[in-house]
Amino acid sequence: MRFAILGITSLALAQDFSGIQVERASAGHRFTEAPLWSKATTALLFSDVPANNILAFVPGQGVGKYREKMEGPTALAYDPDGKLLVAQSRARRIIRLYPGDTEQFDILVERFEGKRLNGPNDLTVRKDGNLYFTDPAFGKQSDTRELDFYGVYHLTPKGELTAIAKPKGRPNGITLSPNGRILYVANSDERRVYAYDLDGRGRASGERVFVDQIEGPPDGLRTDEKGNLYIAAGGIQIVSPQGKTLYTIPMGDKPSNIAFGDEDRMTLYITAKTGVYRARMKVKGATTD
Repeated sequence: MRFAILGITSLALAQDFSGIQVERASAGHRFTEAPLWSKATTALLFSDVPANNILAFVPGQGVGKYREKMEGPTALAYDPDGKLLVAQSRARRIIRLYPGDTEQFDILVERFEGKRLNGPNDLTVRKDGNLYFTDPAFGKQSDTRELDFYGVYHLTPKGELTAIAKPKGRPNGITLSPNGRILYVANSDERRVYAYDLDGRGRASGERVFVDQIEGPPDGLRTDEKGNLYIAAGGIQIVSPQGKTLYTIPMGDKPSNIAFGDEDRMTLYITAKTGVYRARMKVKGATTD
């Protein structure tokens, strides 16, 4: 019985989110998005969307340009080979960059059933190479749409594209559970997060509402190693794998997206309107980041 009590106590301590201190890491940007920790450069990559730039924040050194002319970069992710993928909302496509300073890139996807995408907003990649992304239509994208729906998509490693969902509201942030078996999708208009079950081939089924009545339109999503879901909304809402809100990190600046970083994956980086923030956590981010 003594060992059981100790186990319960350890679990309770692991779910303690009190005492989180948020500090500003970088400021003076136009609108930041797409945080992604880069092991290769030991830096946080993020984008300044209106400026069309991908930037790199190196702790203790500051911010520098990483890539320019990125056509509205709203999401970044690495594929299983370590190549950087970029969701270009302005060019309405997802590309794969070549390493180094070259401006070459491959277009992974830009059309569905012959029509241009609305403007990919966020993406996530499973360890086996299955890619998932959201395709809403914000701002000027609504005036030049070719598709008559908003989409959540699955792109297989072989390049086969299927629509997982065509929601009424605009889908936004997207992420995976640590084991890659659950896909989470934020819907900004409905103020919900949906969940889908993923099989071994990456196919999605079992759509369900995972979190409802979120305070503020939900944007970016991430998970930690325990399966808790982090939602960038009014603040940073932390939800258990069972859908129970555990804690909300207050933010004075409206957050757009989140990512775990630093070498131990225990710093939560938060992109917002004009700045990037960070907070040390008591739990590591999921390796799906």
